Amino acid sequence: MKILVKFIFTKIFGWKIIGNYPQNLKKYVVIGAPHTSQWDFFLGIAVRIITNTTINFIAKDSFFKPPFGFIFRKLGGMPVDRSKSTNMVDGIVKIFNTNEAFRFALSPEGTRKKVVKWKTGFYYIAKGAKVPIVLFGFDFGKKQAILSKPYYLTDNMDSDFAYFENFYKDIIGKHPEKACLKPR
Repeated sequence: MKILVKFIFTKIFGWKIIGNYPQNLKKYVVIGAPHTSQWDFFLGIAVRIITNTTINFIAKDSFFKPPFGFIFRKLGGMPVDRSKSTNMVDGIVKIFNTNEAFRFALSPEGTRKKVVKWKTGFYYIAKGAKVPIVLFGFDFGKKQAILSKPYYLTDNMDSDFAYFENFYKDIIGKHPEKACLKPR
């Protein structure tokens, strides 16, 4: 399967992967931005397969209903009921703390729609679990899936967000008009 996915991703679609997921780390948060298209999910799954890296994700609970819900679960998905107010950050921190290995991906925008700033849950998850963040972006302009080295948060949120903003500043999403230009 990996060979087929790599062939389709690189030869048919013409994409390449810049960087890699850290193979020596068992725990980290992956943030993917800008999230402007449903294609981000499928390309992300392809990169995961090609790099042979297990990564979990959350998605709205409607994706997990029959007839295709089992596919999202098999891919590492965890359903979220967005109509209820729950403490998702503490729940995910607890998962990090009770597992030997856990890699968790999410979009800081929380949606494919245009937003004026990122949600900060990913930041507090990484802080609470004491794990680094790997930045991930699909540059549709260059057809590149770009992965950063692990970034260890400082005690200065403004400095951390400046780092994130700098990483994503030249990455062009599928629909650039939907991209959040200033994360904070």
